Amino acid sequence: MSGHSHDGLDWAALLGHLRQNDELNVDTLRELAGRLVGPQTRRVVDVGSGAGGMSTAFAEAMSGAGGTVELVDGVPELLDAAAACVRAAAGPQVEVGTVQADAASDELLDLVSRADLVFASAVVHHLPDQQRGIDRLAALVNPGGRLVLVEGGLEQRCLPWDLGVGEPGLQQRLLAAWGEWFRQMRAGMDGAVRLPVGWNRAMTEGGLTDVYSFSYLVDHPAPPTDRVYEAVLHWLSRLREIVGEWGSEADLDTVDQLLDPDSPNYVGGRDDVFLLTAHTVHVGTAPA
Repeated sequence: MSGHSHDGLDWAALLGHLRQNDELNVDTLRELAGRLVGPQTRRVVDVGSGAGGMSTAFAEAMSGAGGTVELVDGVPELLDAAAACVRAAAGPQVEVGTVQADAASDELLDLVSRADLVFASAVVHHLPDQQRGIDRLAALVNPGGRLVLVEGGLEQRCLPWDLGVGEPGLQQRLLAAWGEWFRQMRAGMDGAVRLPVGWNRAMTEGGLTDVYSFSYLVDHPAPPTDRVYEAVLHWLSRLREIVGEWGSEADLDTVDQLLDPDSPNYVGGRDDVFLLTAHTVHVGTAPA
């Protein structure tokens, strides 16, 4: 099976960034895993496991009672790296498995066994048919078990409104350009189907009950640590790469200055950058 990506992104090339985010937010991931793993949770499936940060947190949360954490991803390079990370952290009571599978294919249902907790973070919005993707994930949940999606929230903020270079409000304009890129990316997917409802509605329509949501904050205020600097630089580099077609020439020139270590405007030399975002978690229960 190939590591085909429906959104056209090279996810293998993003491994370093994904791992960086996991390391930066390790405490937040542990807190989330502790909230989701219950006494009856014996098997967890993490679909779109990325660099393995959340699967590692699940394995740690299950270390006492034991169980199984299975990582599912369509990109073999990510899957291998993530599994190595989780196995290094998992205790002897936790079995770690992997499945290479495409979350947009019904083959997923044949390759992955049901679980008490099925988790997918920032996965469904990359699938051509998001509702069908949710239906598919819901079918992997044991009766009485839960599907957990992390989708939506608040866009990341990292920069002061006025940077002293270029026009104020750069970040807002870059995010607007990113939104246009995302719209066109989805429209260009083969078999793309719009999802004209919120995530809670989509989960209910997927047959889940007792659907609820909560959000958690990721807050790394100024002055930044080295890891926050790295995250901000990568975020800005990715935005520059993605929005080049939609951003103005003046704004792109400003971003280039912010990314240039030899520029007096280099963002890595500022003590007023930060990282602030919020993620929304949607939880639904499979009928018993």
